[in-house]
Amino acid sequence: MNNRGKVVTSLITWRFALVCCLLVLVFLTLVARAAYLQVIEPDKAREENAKRTVRVEKLKVQRGMIFDRNGKELAVSVPVVSVYADPLALDKSIAQKVLKAARKSGEDYKALADNEQEMVRRKQQWYENELRWRELADVLQIKTSEVDSRLRNDPSRRFVYLKRQVTPAVANYIRQLRLPGIHLLDESKRFYPSGEVTAHILGFTNIDGKGIEGVERLFETALTGAEGRRTIRKDAQGREVQVLSEEQRVEPENIELSIDLRIQAIAYRALKSAVLSYKATSGSAMVVDVKTGEVLAMVNSPSFNPNDMSDAAPYKRRNRAITDLFEPGSTLKPLAVLAGLDYGAIDAQDTIDTYPGWMRLGGSLVQDTRNNGEMTLREILKISSNMGVAKISQMLPKDYMVGLYQKVGFGEDTGTMMVGESSGLFYPNRRWSDFEIATLAYGYAVSASTAQIARLYSVFGSGGMLRPLTILKQKSPPEGERIFAQEDVRAVVEMMESVFERGGTAENVKVDGYRAAGKTGTSKKAIAGGYGDEYVGYFAGIAPVSDPRLAVVVMVNEPGGDVYYGGHTSGPAFAEIMSNALRILNVAPDKERVAYISEPGNES
Repeated sequence: MNNRGKVVTSLITWRFALVCCLLVLVFLTLVARAAYLQVIEPDKAREENAKRTVRVEKLKVQRGMIFDRNGKELAVSVPVVSVYADPLALDKSIAQKVLKAARKSGEDYKALADNEQEMVRRKQQWYENELRWRELADVLQIKTSEVDSRLRNDPSRRFVYLKRQVTPAVANYIRQLRLPGIHLLDESKRFYPSGEVTAHILGFTNIDGKGIEGVERLFETALTGAEGRRTIRKDAQGREVQVLSEEQRVEPENIELSIDLRIQAIAYRALKSAVLSYKATSGSAMVVDVKTGEVLAMVNSPSFNPNDMSDAAPYKRRNRAITDLFEPGSTLKPLAVLAGLDYGAIDAQDTIDTYPGWMRLGGSLVQDTRNNGEMTLREILKISSNMGVAKISQMLPKDYMVGLYQKVGFGEDTGTMMVGESSGLFYPNRRWSDFEIATLAYGYAVSASTAQIARLYSVFGSGGMLRPLTILKQKSPPEGERIFAQEDVRAVVEMMESVFERGGTAENVKVDGYRAAGKTGTSKKAIAGGYGDEYVGYFAGIAPVSDPRLAVVVMVNEPGGDVYYGGHTSGPAFAEIMSNALRILNVAPDKERVAYISEPGNES
């Protein structure tokens, strides 16, 4: 009995020791594992914990708005919804439904899950039998085959857009379909209330909200801002328990343009009417405040609707006012007269003998349509005499003449900073012949944009002050640079009034209520090896003469038919834009006249 008791006691002791050893071994294992995770590889543990509890939230910002000078919205961002799919999640969802159906029917669903080919066949069969995918394609207005391709061709993908920027009604319908793997993403879309009226100056954004042209591209950084990031920790119930880090978002700026939407609309309507009436290829017009250099209107025709880019061909999207270059023709003749006054070669009361109506310079011919004999400077501008300004140009040193044209802005951009602006074609450093200097006086041998001509006429309107043009509203007028004596500029401006008088090149155009000073221009278009049969018609001027406020330039390119002179093609649009714009700005009339168009008279 004693031996048996000893054996039992020994067995109990041995078992107890074994259990204790196992417990100690488990404890040591746990301690070693904890030490390994905490000391040797602590980052891995933190990473696993962060995956479960740490979330990063983006603090989104909407693109800034663009306003006109009076606070009217020109470009706004509106909320839209985009539809995207997660093909991998969709494939997993379909696989679960297939296996669930197999289990209900008594099949060996585990063996089915291991049979890859059969699973692929059954998943595709289930997908094709589900009518909701056809409903999705119909509501998105996408071909069913295209939807199938995006969803099923590559099930390993995690993200694919089905359609961007759908309406809220479409988004709600898709939400009610409850399709697996189909999600909605809140986004914003750019909307332009003025449509084609402001299309060229504003430009547009792509589907991702990035500025592509115009102001949208010029001020991309300011309009975009920067998204913020907020890193937080959540508990098992999804409640926020800790803010780990936070980066404040940078709010976008709103851009206030110098454009006056009322004047912009008037200018666009008048230009479009002129282009259509004369069956022209294109046209552009600009309105500039001569006291500040602010661009109040910049329009082109043809235009496009930035809210619907389906019909926005490249030739329609071009901002012709700053990109298209033509020889300005007779619109530069007032500058030639002003050059003579500025240099001191002539006085305002002088006369120029143009007899016999033509002359040869270096073997090339300069001529008027008829012999006008001796003329005053006022008469030279009134009838647009090539001989008159050519003879003035021959009185001046070539370096001075060329330098003057460079000083008023030819061969450089106007200062608008607009994307794609051309600096024109003017090469002052080459050798100039007498004939080339003469042609320069009446607007050839230099190619300029509508914006450059508008800047020149703003110099006339400001009394000789040169300022850069700007598309941003100015709090105070920039100082500018005086490049002409005020009395000389004033004398030329008063001479330019004669253009509207009987016998002048614009006698068929009258500006309602205001004294205007302007100049017509008609130039042949240059082609390879010379000049072709197409013309460009200009009308440029300032008003009111008593205290100039606005400079307006209208260009009509390649008018069809027999009427192509600037006084006829561009003159009526000039009168409409100028008179209405001055009224909108509450500028007091300085003449009691009613605008009318009479029978064609003298042309230039």
